[in-house]
Amino acid sequence: MCTIVVWADNGIADVSARNMDWFENMATDVWVFPRGMQRAGLPESDGNPLRWTSRYGSIAASVYDIATADGVNEAGLGMHMLWLDEADYGQRDSALPGLCISLWGQFFLDNFATVAESVQYAHESPFQVVTVPFSGAEYAATAHLQLEDSTGDIAVFEYVEGTLNIFHDRAYRVMTNSPVFEKQIENLKQYKGFGGTADLPGTSDAADRFVRAAYYMQHLRTPNSALEAIAGAISVARNVAQPFIDLSRPHADTSPTLWRTVIDHTDLTYYFESTMSPYLTWIDASTLSFAEGTPVMRLPLSNDIGSFAGDSSDRLVPSEPFVWAMP
Repeated sequence: MCTIVVWADNGIADVSARNMDWFENMATDVWVFPRGMQRAGLPESDGNPLRWTSRYGSIAASVYDIATADGVNEAGLGMHMLWLDEADYGQRDSALPGLCISLWGQFFLDNFATVAESVQYAHESPFQVVTVPFSGAEYAATAHLQLEDSTGDIAVFEYVEGTLNIFHDRAYRVMTNSPVFEKQIENLKQYKGFGGTADLPGTSDAADRFVRAAYYMQHLRTPNSALEAIAGAISVARNVAQPFIDLSRPHADTSPTLWRTVIDHTDLTYYFESTMSPYLTWIDASTLSFAEGTPVMRLPLSNDIGSFAGDSSDRLVPSEPFVWAMP
């Protein structure tokens, strides 16, 4: 369970904010990856893994040290993966290059500067996402993915019944979880302010969070600075965040918000906020080197999140990259 909002029309800064809602600690760290990293989307045994060398450096948030869940690259392209029960990537078709879901988001951060480039590639050079179980679970990860860039462009990528659906429009400023994105847009139309007569919903279901986030994004006041733009996006994300509910209760179909990220796509700053800490920390991309050959760096938030506050760019430490999960 998660929520993402994008505020690109405020006249000051292009900002996105996302909540990561999950049922257990995901041991999340923030990583800095340089250009020139060689990657393969699946093991050699697959026969047709998608291969690439990263063209852009990136700042990314990991989960379980097995996948990239969120991030931004040095060109300002932001990426967010959110859970989607309905996601279905189809049976493996070896005629298509394969890409494990753990690297799906990282692939876009590594290769593209804009949403338009990403969408064009997905149309012209199709590949197949292959899912994998996570953190010892018996079931495989199912997710959809959103991209946004420094121009305010936005696209949502969903696989349903083995088919990739891409929703590409600057108007798509909110994404949550189930149902699929097309149904979320239709559901929104029944509420006041979006063409309908229904009052604003109040439950924590993904469809209701979608409506509330869309409503509050429409009513944000015009910022006078980048700081106010960032605060505005955070205010909406916090409004649709999940409390530390008791997941043992019957019918508990939501998870608490563990952490929040905010991207200033204009000034290339990546903010991280844990719900277990009173502090906001961030990494300023302008202080980093993404040059090929520079070491991978890590902000070890999972060690002691409470010790990180403010600009933590100088607290990055050289680290071996984590190993992305593979089938």
